[in-house]
Amino acid sequence: MKKILLTFLLVPVLSFSQKKDVLKYFISKDSLVGVKNQEGKIIIPAQFRIFSNIENGERVDGETVYFDGVKKDEVKEKNAWGYVYDRKGNFLYRPFFYDNGADYFSESVRRFVKNGKVGFTDRNGKTIIEAEHDFASSFNYGYAAFCDGCDWEKTEDEHKAMVGGTWGVMNFKGEIIKPVAKSENAVEIGGKYYPYPFQYSEKEKSMLQFFEKYNKKLSEINYVNHYNKIAENEKKLYFEIVERPKENFPFYQVYAYDYGKMEAGLSDYKFLVSEDGRNVFTLEYDNEKIPFEKWLKKEIKQAEKYQKEHTDNPNKLSK
Repeated sequence: MKKILLTFLLVPVLSFSQKKDVLKYFISKDSLVGVKNQEGKIIIPAQFRIFSNIENGERVDGETVYFDGVKKDEVKEKNAWGYVYDRKGNFLYRPFFYDNGADYFSESVRRFVKNGKVGFTDRNGKTIIEAEHDFASSFNYGYAAFCDGCDWEKTEDEHKAMVGGTWGVMNFKGEIIKPVAKSENAVEIGGKYYPYPFQYSEKEKSMLQFFEKYNKKLSEINYVNHYNKIAENEKKLYFEIVERPKENFPFYQVYAYDYGKMEAGLSDYKFLVSEDGRNVFTLEYDNEKIPFEKWLKKEIKQAEKYQKEHTDNPNKLSK
């Protein structure tokens, strides 16, 4: 039985685009930001007051264009922050407001807001799940919690929590999933059990076997700096494909999950596999693609150094 706690994963996803037109931000005399192409043609008029540090002439990266701020004369929309356009200048969506900015990508999708409702979009700005619910959590291990008739309420420590309403769980298709009986493969979410959410082709199963070969070593590295002793049978990571190749992204993306800690999408354990399955990379800091073997050697050295400096660490590396 796998335990998963639905959390808001802070997992931005790096884009690895094929060759595309060069776009650059420009700043008007009244400090509003827009986008021009390489020939100086205005693609998106200067109409945004940006909070992030964007310089005049800075290149636009990624499959979409994001403006981190407010639009001139905008009409405020509940739970929305910023604006996303495609590279041709067409408006796509407004990201869900989270952690003082736009929502992060988690398991290849991020939340967006439309008419006060929450939906999900992919890296290319394509709507994956229509905006139909009053609130939805980030996706975590193939599922997202949602509610209707709920709203934000301040807690005693001045934070906000979503309260009230009717809650449910949905999959990547936006389908409402009903709880099932407890079983070995069931996923526990909020005290209830749901079916294992992933399905793979034979090719994809073969890709995942690559990571299983390194499971023991990766698990040891992951747990070496944990303060509490972890049972050997709990020192195991689980690998799932959370994104498949698409336009502008010729990779399978794999996350490592840690069920023992009830967490998912470990920050240093995200990988990319080429479409043909021959090349494996690690995503480091979510913006650097490193060959797997090179990354693993570095991680082993760092883990050995940590253990040498902390001889009382309870979770030892094997010899």
